[in-house]
Amino acid sequence: MATKKTATKKKAAAKPMNAFYAQSGGVTAVINASACGVIETARKNKTKIGKVYAGRNGIIGALTEDLIDTSKETTAGIKALRHTPSGAFGSCRFKLKSLEANAREYERLIEVFKAHNIGYFFYNGGGDSADTCFKVSQLSEKMGYPIQAIHVPKTVDNDLPITDNCPGFGSVAKYIAVSTREASFDVASMSKTSTKVFIVEVMGRHAGWIAAAGGLASTEDTPIPIVILFPEVEFDEKKFLAKVDAMVKKHGYCTVVVSEGVHYKNGKFLAESGLKDNFGHAQLGGAATVISGMVQNGLGLKNHWAVADYLQRAARHIASKTDVDMAYAMGKAAVNFALKGHNSIMPTVDRISNKPFKWKVGMADLSKVANVEKMMPKNFITKDGYGITKKCREYLEPLIKGEDYPPYKNGMPKYVRMKGVAVKKKLKKFDL
Repeated sequence: MATKKTATKKKAAAKPMNAFYAQSGGVTAVINASACGVIETARKNKTKIGKVYAGRNGIIGALTEDLIDTSKETTAGIKALRHTPSGAFGSCRFKLKSLEANAREYERLIEVFKAHNIGYFFYNGGGDSADTCFKVSQLSEKMGYPIQAIHVPKTVDNDLPITDNCPGFGSVAKYIAVSTREASFDVASMSKTSTKVFIVEVMGRHAGWIAAAGGLASTEDTPIPIVILFPEVEFDEKKFLAKVDAMVKKHGYCTVVVSEGVHYKNGKFLAESGLKDNFGHAQLGGAATVISGMVQNGLGLKNHWAVADYLQRAARHIASKTDVDMAYAMGKAAVNFALKGHNSIMPTVDRISNKPFKWKVGMADLSKVANVEKMMPKNFITKDGYGITKKCREYLEPLIKGEDYPPYKNGMPKYVRMKGVAVKKKLKKFDL
């Protein structure tokens, strides 16, 4: 009996494992809300999770042992992450190769995890991040180290499978829908004697979800002539110019929303620069200028163009409340799932109904998420290939609803910056 009591005391005295949290890929207006969800939930479970260490600049922070001690951040500071855009701890574009191809990096991860008593891994990102998280989840089996890896979904592209939508998308969709409407009002007022066409380029490498959001700018009570160019629809210049010409003749003007991923029949992107990012993807940007040249040279119509670029994913001032709530919920669920013993999974948004809009937290196996892209369904795009259907509108509208304004001071949004106190290093330097 005494032996049993002693064992119980030792177990109770054992230090709880620490957690590692990192942000990956392009950041969003609400990724920090997920960070807030992770850290606040972990703090409420101190008997099971010790400290939460954040990787400075994503997974690179783990490999280089550059960890941030979030316990040094105030309660108010962590709470303020919920309304602060971008990645508070720094992000990166860095994809781990397979264990067989690069055992050195995985051995380093284990070394860092062991040195800092890390047993939980929360990776906040998109498709490539899901792949990295899935690989890390296999470490327990392949390298004999207990680590629970949970992927926290995030991507403005909205292209992760299984989940109804991805945190980050609702807010960028709201920004594009609002900006498209406002810019369309502008061009309409100038169309008689000046600009006839306004072109806005939005993000979306292979999936046209963000471009589709531009279609929300036009409603029954506020009709706007909009032409949308989706990556899912092969670009035909002759057909496109005919559509724009017809719109302008009928309405006096039109707005074109073009995804950066629009491509010709041969697969070449309109905006391909020939450069590659760190994930090996083609570096895109410039589709709007290509379209502008076509409209000018092919139709002789004066036009203006804009590239939303970072503005669309950084616009926390007009974030969707639905999106903010979902982002926080995904971070919270990730910790709760880990505490229940889950590994190699991703919390998901499961839609229950459209009217009224209801959703719940679900769960997906990472083996079914990693390296899988969710494209726009064919029945979301109109038959002519230039607009969104009623079904698409019913899917999109709930995701942009609600306002969750950040606090303001002297006319400017008041955002927070982390102290970023570094955890003392215990290991030798590691070169990437």
